[in-house]
Amino acid sequence: MQHAAGRAPYPPPLNEPELSYAPGTPERAALRTALETMAGENTDMPCVIGGRDVTTGRLEAARMPHDHQHVLGQAHLAGTIEVRDAIDAALKARADWANWPAEERAAIFLRAAERLSGDWRQTLNAATMLGQSKNVQQAEVDSACELIDFWRYNVDFMQQILAQQPQNADGAWTHIDYRPLEGFVYAVSPFNFTAIAGNLPSAPALMGNTVVWKPSPAAKLSAHYIMKLLQAAGLPDGVINLVYGDAAEVTSTVMAHPMLAGVHFTGSTQVFDRLQHAAATHAHRSIPRLVGETGGKNFILAHASADPEQLVPAILRGAFEYQGQKCSAPSRLYLPESLWPGLRERLCDEIATIRMGDVRDFGNFMTAVIHEGAWSRHMEVFEAAKSDPDTEILTGGRGDQSVGYFIEPTLLRTTNPAAAFMKDEYFGPITCAHVYPDAEYDALLNTIDTTADYALTGAIFANDRAALQSASAALRYTAGNLYLNDKPTGALVGQQPFGGSRASGTNDKAGSTWSLARWTSPRTVKETFNASRGGYAHPFMAAED
Repeated sequence: MQHAAGRAPYPPPLNEPELSYAPGTPERAALRTALETMAGENTDMPCVIGGRDVTTGRLEAARMPHDHQHVLGQAHLAGTIEVRDAIDAALKARADWANWPAEERAAIFLRAAERLSGDWRQTLNAATMLGQSKNVQQAEVDSACELIDFWRYNVDFMQQILAQQPQNADGAWTHIDYRPLEGFVYAVSPFNFTAIAGNLPSAPALMGNTVVWKPSPAAKLSAHYIMKLLQAAGLPDGVINLVYGDAAEVTSTVMAHPMLAGVHFTGSTQVFDRLQHAAATHAHRSIPRLVGETGGKNFILAHASADPEQLVPAILRGAFEYQGQKCSAPSRLYLPESLWPGLRERLCDEIATIRMGDVRDFGNFMTAVIHEGAWSRHMEVFEAAKSDPDTEILTGGRGDQSVGYFIEPTLLRTTNPAAAFMKDEYFGPITCAHVYPDAEYDALLNTIDTTADYALTGAIFANDRAALQSASAALRYTAGNLYLNDKPTGALVGQQPFGGSRASGTNDKAGSTWSLARWTSPRTVKETFNASRGGYAHPFMAAED
C-alpha cells in the first residue's frame, strides 16, 4: 500500500463495543431524549442530488410500524427527471473522486465512524427504532456497532487489496492500478438493517466509485440521517446521491443507462432476478457488476447429543429477534424425537413470556413487523397452517394491526419435511419444527440440503463431534455461513464475512476483501526501464554450424 508523504498506515480496526442501555447508564438517558425529540418532529426528507437537497412535492409519509398513525416525516419522491439528474451528478463527480488518493477517501469514512460512535449514535439509533421498529439492543448492534464496523473494517480491507502487487523482474516494474468501475454504481438497500443501508453505497464509494442510492421505502428516516452523517464527515457532493421513489420507476431508469457499472443490492430474490434480467437486456459500456444478498430459509439442526440449554435460547433469539425480519433468521428446525418433549415445553413456555409492543418501552423484546403487507402475509401463513392436516400451531398464530402491525412469535410443527412451512421464506416471527427419529439423523441431511432453494445460514447443535463433522460435510453448500453450537444470526464484520449462494445471492461476503474487490477494475501496468534493442530475431533462430 502506498501512502501520501508523511501519511501513517490506517488505524487497525476493532469491533465497536455494544453499549448496554441498562437503567442508570448515560446512553439510556441520551437515547430516551433522542426518541422523544425525534418522535415529536415531522422531518422533511429531500432527495440529495449532487450535494443539494431536492424537494419534489411528491410526498410519502414515514410511519412508525408499531404505531402506524404516527407520522415521523415526509420523503420527497424522485421521478425520472430526478433519477437522471442523480446519474448525471454521479458521473460528474466521478472524474474527481476517482483520482482522490485512497487514504483521503478512507479518512471520510473513518471520520463518519468516529462521529457515529459519538455524537451521532443516538440519532441513528432513534431513527432506526422509530422508523423500523427495532428494540434498543437490535438498533444498537445494527445502526451503531455494525455500521461503524463496516466503515472501519472496509478501510482495512481496501488497504489489503491495494497492497496486493505482483513480483517484478530486473529492469522492469509492474504494478496494479486499482481503478474504480467505469460508470456509476446503483445501490438498493433493504429496510431491515441500517448498517446494510449505510454499507451498500459507501463500500463502492470507498473504492473510488460514485453512487445512486435508493433506500427501502420502509427505512426512509434512517437513510435521511445516514446521508446527513456522511455529509457532515466531508463526503464531496455527488459521490453518493440519495433518491427516494417508486422502485420500478427508479430502477428502470437506472438499469437502462449505458454507464451503469454495477449494482449493490440486498433484498428479495425475486427483485434481484429482475435486476439481473434488466442488466442483461440493456446495452452498457461495461458489463455491470452485480452483487446481491437476497433471501434465506435458514435451518437449525439438532443432534440427539445437543445441549438443550444452548439450543433453546439460540432458537428463541435467532427466530424472534427483530420479529424474525433477518435474512439469517432460522425459520426451519430439525429436532430429534428424544429431545422433543422437553424442547416443546421449554420453547412454548419461553415464547409465552415474550413481551411485544412499542420500541419506547424498553421492556419489550419484540415490536411490530415492518408494514401492513408483511402483516397480511403472516396472517395468511397462519390460515394455511390451520388448514394443513400435517401442521399444527403450537403457540402464537395471531396478529393485531389496530395500533401497530403486531404478529405473535409463532412456533409451528409439521410432520411433512417438504411442507411449504419448511421451504418458503416468510421473513417474520414464524418458525416451523420437524421432529425426526434419532436414528435418521444422517438420512435427514439430504432433506435439509434439498428442501429449500436458499443457501444463506444454518446451525448445527451437537456435542458428538462426529455428528457435527458429518452434517457440516453433507451440508457444505446449504449455507454460506454455518454455525456450530450457535444461532445462525449475528455475523460480525471482520469475524464472519456474510453471504450465501443458490437463491440467497452472489455470496460476495459483505464485510470482507472479497466484497470490496468487486468495486474495482484492476489495470496491470508494466514499465520496462531498459528495453531490448536491435532486431527481432531470437537466439534459437541462428543457423547451425
